[in-house]
Formats: sequence, C-alpha cells, structure tokens
Amino acid sequence: MPPAYRPRRTAKKLPGTLPEPQPGEVLIWTDGACQGNPGPGGWAAILVDDQGQAIGERSGGAPRTTNNIMEMTAALEGMRALPAGSAVVVVTDSRYLLDGMTSWMAGWKKRGWKTAGGDPVKNKQLWLDLDAEAARHASVRWHWVKGHVGNALNERADELAVAAAAAAA
Repeated sequence: MPPAYRPRRTAKKLPGTLPEPQPGEVLIWTDGACQGNPGPGGWAAILVDDQGQAIGERSGGAPRTTNNIMEMTAALEGMRALPAGSAVVVVTDSRYLLDGMTSWMAGWKKRGWKTAGGDPVKNKQLWLDLDAEAARHASVRWHWVKGHVGNALNERADELAVAAAAAAA
C-alpha cells in the first residue's frame, strides 16, 4: 500500500499562468466532471483562436465513467474538432492528462504499455487515441492551469462538463 503522504517532486514545475498562444495556434480549454467516479460524467472543450475569440464549444457525457476518462475525452474531442495540421495548445487542469501526455507516455510505449510497476496502463485505448490525434496536428503543446480559481474559460469548461454529466445521469 502506498504511503499516505508523498512529497511533490521539485524538479518539475508546472505552469500556473495563462497560456500565451503563438500566431495561428488554437487553444482548447478542457475539463471533465464526474458524479460518483465512476458515475455519470461529462466533458467539455472550448476552442479559442490566437486573438482570444471563442470559435466553438463542444461537450458530451457518458452514463458510467470516471473523471480521468472525461478529462482525456475533452482533449481528444477538442483536437478532433480542428482540421489536420492545426497548431494547438491544450489547456487542462488535470495533472493526470498533462503528465500522461508529456512524461509518462514515452515510458509506457517502451515498456509495452505497462506502468513503471509493471501493471497494464489504465485507459490505454484513450491514450492511444490521444497520441494519434496529437500526431495529426502540426504541433500540440500541453499547458496546465490551476482549476477553479476564477479563470473564465476554465470555469466555462467546468460548467459545460458538469451540465453534460447531469444530462448523462
């Protein structure tokens, strides 16, 4: 059984500031929500151009899912909404999604989709789908923001995801 407390690694600093898009980049603000975990869940993706103008909102839900699956689905569906070759910044408040896409995936691939402890990777098909979708674009950057601190687009994505979870119940 893992210890109750594990100190955070200090070598990896997560960005807490708002992302600064490069010219032509589309930001995809994502969030997932779940009632029960597992339970009814929802996801949302808000697409914003490099000038800060919302260019689309997407959301959906599932009757029995987990919060992590909804976080992943939000990023996947947000990227799927864009044409191939797009330059993308996925903005998430999920460390699971961020770490999976930016650090863990390389090791999972080397180990044949096993964790460092030798267990099968959870949500493998979604990780494969995310990897394939990211490869369809010219570039994909992943940006973490702290959730539920008053950022308008993070809050809007949360509202949409919660509403989708309620509709899936």
